[in-house]
Amino acid sequence: MLLLLDNNLIIESMKQPRISLEQWTTLAAVVEAGSFAKAAELLNKSQSAVSYALARMEEQLPTPVLRLEGRRAVLTEVGEVLYRRAQQLLDLALDVEQTAQSLAQGWATRLTLAIDAIVPQQPVLAAIARFNQLAPQTRIVLLETTLSGTDEALLERRADLAISPSTPPGFHAHQIGEVQIIAVAHPNHPLARAKHPLTEQELRKTRQIVIRDSGQRRTQNQGWLEAEQRLTVSHFATAIQAIESGLGFAFVPIDFVQKPIERGELVRLHVPDRSERRFPLHLVTATAADPSPALSTLMKTLETSFTLLS
Repeated sequence: MLLLLDNNLIIESMKQPRISLEQWTTLAAVVEAGSFAKAAELLNKSQSAVSYALARMEEQLPTPVLRLEGRRAVLTEVGEVLYRRAQQLLDLALDVEQTAQSLAQGWATRLTLAIDAIVPQQPVLAAIARFNQLAPQTRIVLLETTLSGTDEALLERRADLAISPSTPPGFHAHQIGEVQIIAVAHPNHPLARAKHPLTEQELRKTRQIVIRDSGQRRTQNQGWLEAEQRLTVSHFATAIQAIESGLGFAFVPIDFVQKPIERGELVRLHVPDRSERRFPLHLVTATAADPSPALSTLMKTLETSFTLLS
């Protein structure tokens, strides 16, 4: 239907469904209970009210959705299709109500989690999967950062929470795990064929693959040995591919290369001074006060996930 406004602008009026949620609920109750009488008990209504609601529904539909087989109400072929769609509609309506209730209780609609490049992804993704079950109304944004970029995300309030080996001034953190960094190379690389423990001087003469600092204000070169040659990439996945291509060596988290090492695709280098480098992983927040319900739940799922990993 078209509406004429005072300024002569013609717009189309909003279409409204002719069948109410209550009627679809009544249909679902009849199907699940198997009869009008049992559906009336389920809905705490009279049988005549149930019959009237469905009669009005079928007046709005081009074809019947129910047929009677004795005393049992059975879906027609069309009714089966509409019943499945009605179930989706009712689930969505309940989800809207639950979302409204959660928001009224202070649940955030969106949380941004910054994760440093050295953080293993498996426990993070497992925690997010669990969080989505507990708080489907809250969206999670993963911000993948490196070195000072993680601190900047917190300082600039672009992240609500971070997993990082460092904690910027004024923030609060507690350790949830640790990561071991090892040196690796391709099996055919000269460093991999060395029969003696490698020195940093030998490493400096070889091309090192390093991860670019994602920070804009200041840059860090943690793990870089000031090699004469280097290849800078943005992600460990790219670094590992470069190592597998024989382009150089790199220091990477052991979790990222454990399987390639087991398959013989990469070799762990024996560097005495750096073979047992371990970094703590902290859960970093802006305040030590009680976090919001959504943030508190995400923190707990992350803590649980990293605990199971250790």
